[in-house]
Amino acid sequence: MKRQHTLVMAGLMGAALALSGCGSDDGGSAADGGGGGNADGKIGVILPDTQSSVRWESADKPALEAAFDEAGVDYDIQNAEGDVDRMTQIADAMIADGVTVLAIVNLDSDSGAAIQEKAASQGVATIDYDRLTLGGSAEYYVSFDNSKVGELQGQGLADCLGEGPANIVYVNGSPTDNNATLFASGAHSVLDEMDYTIVGEQAVPDWDNDQAVTIFEQLYTAADGDVDGVLAANDGLGGSVISILEKNGRAGEVPVTGQDATVEGLQNVLAGTQCMTVYKSAKLEAGALAEVAIALVNGEDAETTGTVNDGERDVPSILLDPQAITADTVKDVIDDGGQTAADVCTGDFAAACADAGIS
Repeated sequence: MKRQHTLVMAGLMGAALALSGCGSDDGGSAADGGGGGNADGKIGVILPDTQSSVRWESADKPALEAAFDEAGVDYDIQNAEGDVDRMTQIADAMIADGVTVLAIVNLDSDSGAAIQEKAASQGVATIDYDRLTLGGSAEYYVSFDNSKVGELQGQGLADCLGEGPANIVYVNGSPTDNNATLFASGAHSVLDEMDYTIVGEQAVPDWDNDQAVTIFEQLYTAADGDVDGVLAANDGLGGSVISILEKNGRAGEVPVTGQDATVEGLQNVLAGTQCMTVYKSAKLEAGALAEVAIALVNGEDAETTGTVNDGERDVPSILLDPQAITADTVKDVIDDGGQTAADVCTGDFAAACADAGIS
Protein backbone atom coordinates (compact mmCIF):
# COMPACT_ATOMS: atom_id res chain seq x y z
CA MET A 1 0.00 0.00 0.00
CA LYS A 2 1.42 3.34 -1.03
CA ARG A 3 1.66 5.77 1.88
CA GLN A 4 2.09 9.51 1.78
CA HIS A 5 4.71 10.99 4.08
CA THR A 6 3.76 14.66 3.95
CA LEU A 7 1.32 15.94 6.53
CA VAL A 8 -1.62 17.94 5.21
CA MET A 9 -2.36 20.06 8.23
CA ALA A 10 -5.82 20.87 7.00
CA GLY A 11 -6.75 17.22 7.46
CA LEU A 12 -5.59 17.03 11.06
CA MET A 13 -7.06 20.38 11.95
CA GLY A 14 -10.30 19.32 10.35
CA ALA A 15 -10.41 16.29 12.64
CA ALA A 16 -9.64 18.45 15.65
CA LEU A 17 -12.30 20.99 14.70
CA ALA A 18 -14.79 18.21 14.22
CA LEU A 19 -14.14 17.18 17.82
CA SER A 20 -14.77 20.64 19.17
CA GLY A 21 -18.11 20.75 17.39
CA CYS A 22 -19.41 17.42 18.64
CA GLY A 23 -20.88 18.62 21.94
CA SER A 24 -22.48 15.94 24.06
CA ASP A 25 -24.06 13.99 21.19
CA ASP A 26 -23.16 10.36 21.83
CA GLY A 27 -24.27 9.17 18.41
CA GLY A 28 -26.14 6.30 19.99
CA SER A 29 -23.06 4.74 21.60
CA ALA A 30 -23.38 1.65 23.72
CA ALA A 31 -21.77 1.23 27.13
CA ASP A 32 -18.36 0.32 25.72
CA GLY A 33 -18.63 2.44 22.60
CA GLY A 34 -20.15 1.74 19.22
CA GLY A 35 -21.96 4.51 17.41
CA GLY A 36 -24.13 3.81 14.37
CA GLY A 37 -21.76 4.04 11.42
CA ASN A 38 -21.69 5.25 7.84
CA ALA A 39 -18.28 3.71 7.08
CA ASP A 40 -18.05 0.04 6.15
CA GLY A 41 -16.03 -1.26 9.07
CA LYS A 42 -15.51 -1.06 12.80
CA ILE A 43 -12.73 0.44 14.90
CA GLY A 44 -11.53 -1.01 18.19
CA VAL A 45 -9.41 1.00 20.64
CA ILE A 46 -7.80 -0.46 23.76
CA LEU A 47 -6.58 2.09 26.31
CA PRO A 48 -3.93 0.94 28.80
CA ASP A 49 -5.10 1.67 32.34
CA THR A 50 -6.57 4.17 34.76
CA GLN A 51 -3.45 4.32 36.93
CA SER A 52 -0.61 5.76 34.86
CA SER A 53 -2.65 8.88 34.12
CA VAL A 54 -6.25 10.02 34.46
CA ARG A 55 -6.04 11.21 30.84
CA TRP A 56 -7.06 7.90 29.29
CA GLU A 57 -10.61 7.89 30.62
CA SER A 58 -11.15 11.60 31.27
CA ALA A 59 -9.65 12.98 28.05
CA ASP A 60 -8.77 10.42 25.37
CA LYS A 61 -11.88 8.26 25.59
CA PRO A 62 -14.44 11.08 25.26
CA ALA A 63 -12.37 12.74 22.54
CA LEU A 64 -12.22 9.51 20.55
CA GLU A 65 -15.93 8.89 21.03
CA ALA A 66 -16.68 12.37 19.74
CA ALA A 67 -14.44 11.92 16.69
CA PHE A 68 -15.87 8.54 15.76
CA ASP A 69 -19.46 9.68 16.32
CA GLU A 70 -18.85 12.72 14.12
CA ALA A 71 -17.48 10.46 11.37
CA GLY A 72 -20.39 8.03 11.74
CA VAL A 73 -18.20 4.96 12.22
CA ASP A 74 -18.84 1.94 14.44
CA TYR A 75 -16.39 1.62 17.29
CA ASP A 76 -15.62 -0.08 20.59
CA ILE A 77 -13.35 1.57 23.19
CA GLN A 78 -12.26 -0.39 26.24
CA ASN A 79 -9.61 -0.13 28.96
CA ALA A 80 -7.20 -2.94 29.89
CA GLU A 81 -6.87 -1.66 33.48
CA GLY A 82 -3.12 -2.30 33.43
CA ASP A 83 -3.55 -6.05 32.89
CA VAL A 84 -1.71 -7.65 29.94
CA ASP A 85 -3.99 -10.68 29.94
CA ARG A 86 -7.06 -8.46 29.97
CA MET A 87 -5.73 -6.45 27.03
CA THR A 88 -5.14 -9.66 25.08
CA GLN A 89 -8.63 -10.90 25.91
CA ILE A 90 -10.19 -7.60 24.85
CA ALA A 91 -8.25 -7.69 21.57
CA ASP A 92 -9.36 -11.27 20.87
CA ALA A 93 -12.97 -10.36 21.60
CA MET A 94 -12.83 -7.26 19.39
CA ILE A 95 -11.34 -9.25 16.51
CA ALA A 96 -14.01 -11.93 16.93
CA ASP A 97 -16.64 -9.17 16.98
CA GLY A 98 -15.54 -7.92 13.59
CA VAL A 99 -13.31 -4.89 14.09
CA THR A 100 -11.43 -4.11 10.91
CA VAL A 101 -9.02 -1.64 12.54
CA LEU A 102 -7.53 -2.06 16.02
CA ALA A 103 -5.65 0.72 17.85
CA ILE A 104 -3.80 -0.08 21.07
CA VAL A 105 -1.84 1.75 23.74
CA ASN A 106 0.44 -1.13 24.63
CA LEU A 107 1.32 -2.10 28.18
CA ASP A 108 4.63 -3.47 26.93
CA SER A 109 6.07 -4.10 23.50
CA ASP A 110 6.09 -7.91 23.68
CA SER A 111 2.40 -8.26 24.44
CA GLY A 112 1.56 -5.43 22.05
CA ALA A 113 3.44 -7.11 19.21
CA ALA A 114 1.65 -10.40 19.91
CA ILE A 115 -1.73 -8.67 19.70
CA GLN A 116 -0.76 -7.02 16.42
CA GLU A 117 0.46 -10.33 14.97
CA LYS A 118 -2.84 -12.00 15.87
CA ALA A 119 -4.78 -9.10 14.36
CA ALA A 120 -2.77 -9.24 11.13
CA SER A 121 -3.44 -12.97 10.81
CA GLN A 122 -7.14 -12.16 10.85
CA GLY A 123 -6.86 -9.34 8.32
CA VAL A 124 -7.23 -6.58 10.91
CA ALA A 125 -5.13 -3.44 10.43
CA THR A 126 -3.45 -2.07 13.58
CA ILE A 127 -2.38 1.34 14.85
CA ASP A 128 -0.04 2.19 17.70
CA TYR A 129 -1.69 4.98 19.68
CA ASP A 130 0.51 7.18 21.87
CA ARG A 131 3.06 4.40 22.55
CA LEU A 132 5.16 2.73 19.86
CA THR A 133 5.26 -1.08 19.96
CA LEU A 134 8.90 -2.06 19.47
CA GLY A 135 9.14 -4.98 17.04
CA GLY A 136 5.45 -4.67 16.28
CA SER A 137 3.58 -4.63 12.98
CA ALA A 138 1.31 -1.59 13.25
CA GLU A 139 0.30 0.09 10.00
CA TYR A 140 0.70 3.51 11.62
CA TYR A 141 1.88 5.21 14.79
CA VAL A 142 -0.02 8.22 16.16
CA SER A 143 1.47 10.15 19.06
CA PHE A 144 3.11 13.33 20.21
CA ASP A 145 6.82 13.88 19.65
CA ASN A 146 7.87 12.18 22.87
CA SER A 147 11.53 13.14 22.65
CA LYS A 148 10.36 16.74 22.46
CA VAL A 149 8.18 16.15 25.54
CA GLY A 150 11.33 15.22 27.45
CA GLU A 151 13.20 18.21 26.03
CA LEU A 152 10.42 20.52 27.22
CA GLN A 153 10.57 18.95 30.67
CA GLY A 154 14.34 19.30 30.81
CA GLN A 155 14.26 22.91 29.66
CA GLY A 156 11.40 23.62 32.05
CA LEU A 157 13.38 22.30 34.99
CA ALA A 158 16.43 24.27 33.89
CA ASP A 159 14.37 27.45 33.62
CA CYS A 160 13.06 26.91 37.14
CA LEU A 161 16.47 26.06 38.60
CA GLY A 162 18.47 28.71 36.81
CA GLU A 163 22.16 28.32 36.21
CA GLY A 164 23.93 25.63 38.23
CA PRO A 165 25.41 24.07 40.10
CA ALA A 166 22.43 22.04 41.28
CA ASN A 167 21.63 18.48 42.30
CA ILE A 168 18.78 16.83 40.42
CA VAL A 169 16.83 13.58 40.65
CA TYR A 170 15.05 11.81 37.80
CA VAL A 171 11.83 9.94 38.55
CA ASN A 172 11.22 8.23 35.23
CA GLY A 173 8.18 6.42 33.86
CA SER A 174 7.67 2.70 33.42
CA PRO A 175 10.67 0.80 32.02
CA THR A 176 8.29 -1.17 29.77
CA ASP A 177 6.93 2.01 28.14
CA ASN A 178 9.00 3.18 25.16
CA ASN A 179 7.63 6.69 25.67
CA ALA A 180 9.19 6.82 29.12
CA THR A 181 12.57 6.03 27.55
CA LEU A 182 12.07 8.87 25.06
CA PHE A 183 10.99 11.31 27.78
CA ALA A 184 14.12 10.56 29.81
CA SER A 185 16.39 10.72 26.77
CA GLY A 186 14.93 14.06 25.73
CA ALA A 187 15.35 15.51 29.21
CA HIS A 188 18.93 14.25 29.45
CA SER A 189 19.75 15.84 26.09
CA VAL A 190 19.00 19.21 27.67
CA LEU A 191 20.09 18.81 31.28
CA ASP A 192 23.30 16.86 30.69
CA GLU A 193 24.73 19.92 28.98
CA MET A 194 24.27 22.02 32.13
CA ASP A 195 26.08 22.35 35.41
CA TYR A 196 23.82 19.90 37.20
CA THR A 197 24.69 16.73 39.10
CA ILE A 198 22.39 13.72 38.99
CA VAL A 199 22.11 12.45 42.56
CA GLY A 200 19.47 9.84 41.85
CA GLU A 201 17.54 8.30 38.96
CA GLN A 202 15.03 5.47 38.90
CA ALA A 203 12.16 4.25 36.76
CA VAL A 204 8.75 3.65 38.32
CA PRO A 205 7.20 0.28 37.37
CA ASP A 206 3.86 0.66 35.59
CA TRP A 207 3.85 4.40 36.32
CA ASP A 208 2.55 3.47 39.78
CA ASN A 209 2.16 6.66 41.83
CA ASP A 210 2.22 4.78 45.15
CA GLN A 211 5.51 3.12 44.26
CA ALA A 212 6.81 6.51 43.15
CA VAL A 213 6.31 7.87 46.68
CA THR A 214 8.54 5.15 48.11
CA ILE A 215 11.08 5.39 45.30
CA PHE A 216 11.52 9.15 45.57
CA GLU A 217 11.69 9.07 49.36
CA GLN A 218 14.51 6.52 49.12
CA LEU A 219 16.33 8.62 46.51
CA TYR A 220 15.85 11.76 48.60
CA THR A 221 17.18 10.02 51.71
CA ALA A 222 20.13 8.54 49.82
CA ALA A 223 21.05 12.08 48.71
CA ASP A 224 20.77 13.30 52.33
CA GLY A 225 18.04 15.66 51.17
CA ASP A 226 20.51 17.58 49.03
CA VAL A 227 18.14 17.78 46.07
CA ASP A 228 17.57 21.03 44.17
CA GLY A 229 15.23 19.85 41.41
CA VAL A 230 13.27 16.79 40.25
CA LEU A 231 12.57 15.67 36.70
CA ALA A 232 9.29 13.79 37.22
CA ALA A 233 8.02 12.15 34.03
CA ASN A 234 4.32 12.98 34.48
CA ASP A 235 1.93 14.80 36.80
CA GLY A 236 1.08 11.68 38.77
CA LEU A 237 4.73 11.00 39.57
CA GLY A 238 5.20 14.71 40.20
CA GLY A 239 2.42 14.60 42.78
CA SER A 240 4.15 11.68 44.50
CA VAL A 241 7.40 13.65 44.61
CA ILE A 242 5.63 16.72 45.96
CA SER A 243 4.10 14.67 48.79
CA ILE A 244 7.59 13.75 50.03
CA LEU A 245 8.85 17.30 49.60
CA GLU A 246 5.87 18.50 51.67
CA LYS A 247 6.74 15.94 54.32
CA ASN A 248 10.21 17.47 54.47
CA GLY A 249 9.02 21.08 54.39
CA ARG A 250 10.44 21.73 50.92
CA ALA A 251 7.43 21.77 48.61
CA GLY A 252 7.61 24.84 46.41
CA GLU A 253 11.31 25.22 47.15
CA VAL A 254 12.40 22.29 44.94
CA PRO A 255 11.12 22.61 41.34
CA VAL A 256 9.33 19.53 39.99
CA THR A 257 8.28 18.83 36.41
CA GLY A 258 5.30 16.91 35.10
CA GLN A 259 3.29 15.98 32.02
CA ASP A 260 -0.33 15.56 30.87
CA ALA A 261 -1.70 18.84 32.27
CA THR A 262 -4.01 16.95 34.63
CA VAL A 263 -6.25 18.82 37.05
CA GLU A 264 -3.90 18.02 39.94
CA GLY A 265 -0.85 18.91 37.86
CA LEU A 266 -2.28 22.28 36.84
CA GLN A 267 -3.29 23.01 40.43
CA ASN A 268 0.23 22.18 41.59
CA VAL A 269 1.64 24.49 38.91
CA LEU A 270 -0.67 27.30 40.04
CA ALA A 271 0.26 26.65 43.67
CA GLY A 272 3.97 26.78 42.86
CA THR A 273 4.76 23.26 44.08
CA GLN A 274 5.27 22.08 40.50
CA CYS A 275 7.20 24.32 38.15
CA MET A 276 5.72 23.09 34.84
CA THR A 277 3.79 20.41 33.02
CA VAL A 278 3.48 19.40 29.37
CA TYR A 279 0.16 19.66 27.59
CA LYS A 280 -0.65 17.08 24.93
CA SER A 281 -4.10 17.89 23.56
CA ALA A 282 -6.24 14.75 23.70
CA LYS A 283 -8.55 16.46 21.23
CA LEU A 284 -5.72 16.79 18.71
CA GLU A 285 -4.27 13.31 19.27
CA ALA A 286 -7.66 11.62 19.19
CA GLY A 287 -8.51 13.57 16.04
CA ALA A 288 -5.32 12.32 14.38
CA LEU A 289 -6.04 8.71 15.42
CA ALA A 290 -9.62 8.97 14.19
CA GLU A 291 -8.44 10.29 10.83
CA VAL A 292 -5.97 7.41 10.39
CA ALA A 293 -8.41 4.74 11.60
CA ILE A 294 -11.23 6.01 9.39
CA ALA A 295 -8.89 6.09 6.39
CA LEU A 296 -8.01 2.43 7.03
CA VAL A 297 -11.68 1.50 7.47
CA ASN A 298 -12.34 3.07 4.07
CA GLY A 299 -9.36 1.34 2.45
CA GLU A 300 -7.49 4.61 2.00
CA ASP A 301 -3.97 5.80 2.76
CA ALA A 302 -3.44 8.00 5.80
CA GLU A 303 -1.18 11.01 5.59
CA THR A 304 1.83 11.11 7.87
CA THR A 305 4.56 13.41 9.14
CA GLY A 306 7.29 10.85 8.50
CA THR A 307 8.45 7.59 10.05
CA VAL A 308 9.67 6.30 13.41
CA ASN A 309 11.86 3.21 13.67
CA ASP A 310 10.51 0.47 15.96
CA GLY A 311 13.82 -1.40 16.05
CA GLU A 312 13.05 -3.46 12.97
CA ARG A 313 11.33 -1.17 10.49
CA ASP A 314 10.27 2.40 9.84
CA VAL A 315 6.64 2.89 10.89
CA PRO A 316 4.63 5.58 9.06
CA SER A 317 3.85 8.08 11.81
CA ILE A 318 1.91 11.16 12.78
CA LEU A 319 3.80 13.07 15.49
CA LEU A 320 2.16 16.10 17.08
CA ASP A 321 3.76 19.02 18.94
CA PRO A 322 3.46 19.15 22.76
CA GLN A 323 3.31 22.43 24.69
CA ALA A 324 5.13 23.41 27.88
CA ILE A 325 2.80 24.87 30.50
CA THR A 326 3.80 27.13 33.39
CA ALA A 327 1.70 29.16 35.80
CA ASP A 328 1.52 31.92 33.19
CA THR A 329 0.07 29.61 30.52
CA VAL A 330 -2.31 27.35 32.44
CA LYS A 331 -5.05 29.38 30.79
CA ASP A 332 -4.00 27.90 27.41
CA VAL A 333 -5.07 24.45 28.56
CA ILE A 334 -8.41 25.74 29.83
CA ASP A 335 -9.04 27.73 26.65
CA ASP A 336 -8.25 24.65 24.51
CA GLY A 337 -10.71 22.52 26.48
CA GLY A 338 -8.00 20.30 27.96
CA GLN A 339 -9.45 20.95 31.43
CA THR A 340 -12.25 23.15 32.73
CA ALA A 341 -11.95 26.14 35.02
CA ALA A 342 -14.66 24.57 37.20
CA ASP A 343 -12.42 21.56 37.86
CA VAL A 344 -9.11 23.39 38.26
CA CYS A 345 -10.16 26.55 40.07
CA THR A 346 -11.68 24.99 43.17
CA GLY A 347 -11.25 26.10 46.78
CA ASP A 348 -7.81 27.48 47.50
CA PHE A 349 -6.94 27.53 43.78
CA ALA A 350 -9.60 30.10 42.88
CA ALA A 351 -7.36 33.06 43.72
CA ALA A 352 -4.42 31.60 41.77
CA CYS A 353 -6.71 31.07 38.78
CA ALA A 354 -7.86 34.68 38.98
CA ASP A 355 -4.24 35.84 39.05
CA ALA A 356 -3.59 33.70 35.97
CA GLY A 357 -6.52 35.26 34.09
CA ILE A 358 -8.70 32.15 34.33
CA SER A 359 -12.36 32.72 35.04
